[in-house]
Amino acid sequence: MTTTTSATAPVPARTILPLLGPISHVALTVRDIDVSAPWYATLIGSAPVLDEDTGPFRHAVFAIGGTLLGLHEFPQGIEELPFSPRRLGMDHVAFAAANRDELVAWERRLTEMVVPHGEIVDAHYGSALSFKDPDGLSLEVFCPPGS
Repeated sequence: MTTTTSATAPVPARTILPLLGPISHVALTVRDIDVSAPWYATLIGSAPVLDEDTGPFRHAVFAIGGTLLGLHEFPQGIEELPFSPRRLGMDHVAFAAANRDELVAWERRLTEMVVPHGEIVDAHYGSALSFKDPDGLSLEVFCPPGS
């Protein structure tokens, strides 16, 4: 069944869409999992919940709240192109902070880890602290505005 909004444009009948839930996991391809996994473990403050070689790839998976963060290393290597947010694909991964005070705490933590980072940027849509992982992938800690 269709409904019509004009004489020439039939519109499909409305269907009930399934509810899309929160993001369950993010998988990042890394050059050397033996470098990246300890770096992320230090950043996150816990060890991976899974570290296995599946054959086609090795992965280490971290549980962060209700989301899993996977690191993948492929035995045949990767294409050696530097990360660019202007290339089709991922721009960055943002971790949640409850408020700006937590962002300040993360700024101190990254400094202690000797991880180069930007300044906290406050915008109308929220505040963010940007940094990169050992492979140059863009990461940030983000909190909503007014928090």
